[in-house]
Amino acid sequence: MTGYETRILVVEDEPTIARAVADRLAAEGFAVDIAGDGPGAVERARAYEPHLIVLDVMLPGFDGLEVCRRVQSERPVPVLMLTARDDETDLIVGLGVGADDYVTKPFSMRELVARIRALLRRAADPGRAGAGVGGAGVRRGEVVVRVGALEVDQRARRVRRDGREVHLTPTEFDLLSCLLRNRGAVLTRAVLLEQVWNWADASGTRVVDSHVKALRRKLGQELIRTVHGVGYSLETAP
Repeated sequence: MTGYETRILVVEDEPTIARAVADRLAAEGFAVDIAGDGPGAVERARAYEPHLIVLDVMLPGFDGLEVCRRVQSERPVPVLMLTARDDETDLIVGLGVGADDYVTKPFSMRELVARIRALLRRAADPGRAGAGVGGAGVRRGEVVVRVGALEVDQRARRVRRDGREVHLTPTEFDLLSCLLRNRGAVLTRAVLLEQVWNWADASGTRVVDSHVKALRRKLGQELIRTVHGVGYSLETAP
């Protein structure tokens, strides 16, 4: 998905930042629209039907978390959040209402574009994420995987714990799937970034940590084991 077939909605209340982001994305070949407040963002998302939304957290009217919640309830779409606050709580809440990734201000345009392209690639090919890097993992052709109290339907992209369905964002599901396919192995943050986010560098380790925390909050603290100085591993009996 490239070129002007790809529509991106930039939601940012600071005109200078909004214009700079929009101009850079247009130069990269994307079609871009802009909204400057919460209510306007929801309306533009409904009318413009973007393939991805770049969404600031702090907005007039109502904030980006509420925008994300309302937009995702109407039409699932990849969301990259912009935040000026390096606040773990805000990030976890953002992931919980359907955001897929975040960038903390100030950010480089190069990094922003790279993350947008990674999200678009994953949206175009959701089966790629979690394809596996070796280890015990999921057997080929296995559709519904059960590990302890956890049940993951790979085809339907649905997760249940103790028989109850748990809503995961697309990125959370891809991260869980990657860990599940490689259970028994410890995956470094760099490997997870490449497998789940399609990033070729390891500059976004905080993104991995935040998504792991979101999974633990939804599926249980005991699900994913931290191997200090190395990475993460899915426990065999969550």
